[in-house]
Amino acid sequence: MSKAGTTADSKESDKFKDLIGPMDPKLDREVREILTTARVGLLLKASFFGNLATRLTLTNADEWCPTAATDGRKFYYNSRFIKMLKPKEVEFLFGHEVLHCVYDHFGRRGDRDPQLWNIADDYCVNGDLKKHGVGEFITSVPCLYDKKYEGLSAEEVYDILYENAEKIDISSLIDQMIDEHLDGEGDGEGSGKDEKEGKGRPTLSAEERQQIKDEIKEAMISAAAADADGAGKLPAGVKRILQELTEPKMDWRELLRMQLESTIKSDYTWMRTSRKGWDMDAVMPGMKLDPMIDIALFIDSSGSMEDSMLKDILSETAGIMESFPAYRIHVATFDTQVYNPVQYDSENLEDITEYELKGGGGTDFTCVFDYLKREEIEPKRLVVFTDGYPYGSWGDENYADTVWILHGTTSIVPPWGQYAYYEEEKVAA
Repeated sequence: MSKAGTTADSKESDKFKDLIGPMDPKLDREVREILTTARVGLLLKASFFGNLATRLTLTNADEWCPTAATDGRKFYYNSRFIKMLKPKEVEFLFGHEVLHCVYDHFGRRGDRDPQLWNIADDYCVNGDLKKHGVGEFITSVPCLYDKKYEGLSAEEVYDILYENAEKIDISSLIDQMIDEHLDGEGDGEGSGKDEKEGKGRPTLSAEERQQIKDEIKEAMISAAAADADGAGKLPAGVKRILQELTEPKMDWRELLRMQLESTIKSDYTWMRTSRKGWDMDAVMPGMKLDPMIDIALFIDSSGSMEDSMLKDILSETAGIMESFPAYRIHVATFDTQVYNPVQYDSENLEDITEYELKGGGGTDFTCVFDYLKREEIEPKRLVVFTDGYPYGSWGDENYADTVWILHGTTSIVPPWGQYAYYEEEKVAA
């Protein structure tokens, strides 16, 4: 059980439970006007958010949703709750739902404690919206916000909350959440395919969830293009995602080769040539190599690492290095600690494909950097092969030039370093 699970039993907030009930057609018409006006307001003042909000179908959910929610296609709302908010607060609410979609908070939870993850999501989203003036921060009802979390990812906020879980009143924080979090598996009778207004909580299959993620990516690109002048005012997390979606993706093999070869070639020293037979004092590149060319390759063993992936990355690294006479490759696996460190050079390089993967717990990049410092290894390039977000920090960005190769997802953008996404090489038939 997670640390969060030891502090509070899993329970839903009952703060707004009295709002749940049959739809009132007269009230609903009034609320729809409020919602429509709020979306227009966002279009005028925060076009990126307004465009994304407009694509969400307004769907009454009085019978199951006490506040608001989204599955990426629909904006579910409780009409009685919406009436409690000021018009500009409704704009903020739309922005809140939009950012949950943009940041893919539904798909990034992994095996984290659901309640603590949802709280972290809200801190992250609300901080970004408040900082960038999207709508008006909600004060009509309790709303999660702490300035110290501004600019942090949901993963980073979660880690802070997790470490302090025993001191946290989770029930109180749940009461400050302004929306329902639809993680794809609901407990109602509806579905993402045939859900009707006023019926049960929607559910989505894995295939439907992926389709929605693809739709959101396309919508983000369109929304950013429509608001090119306002792109600089977007939260940093949104800008990183847009950059990833719009910039050409580099093949991981190309990136790895380019980074490793440039590292070694840069260590050729420039030496003054012998003046015998020359009429000028020429300076030419010499062939003296730095005897301490260290390449470090660390492989995250916490995720679904397949043998084929491991051999692929190892053989690709070896193929690059064997073209050079002087090098050392430090290979190790890690989760929350480092396992099985092995050093390879020209004498034993052929053994690298037999390297054994060990470990299998969580992911903590900090342990990689701690190990390198402790062993006094200063690699010219650090290559990290991983399946995603760490539970802690991404590590020390100032210690080594780092190349991230990510597998299993394309939604993650490292906060620093070079990166590419792993794909198996396609063999032509």
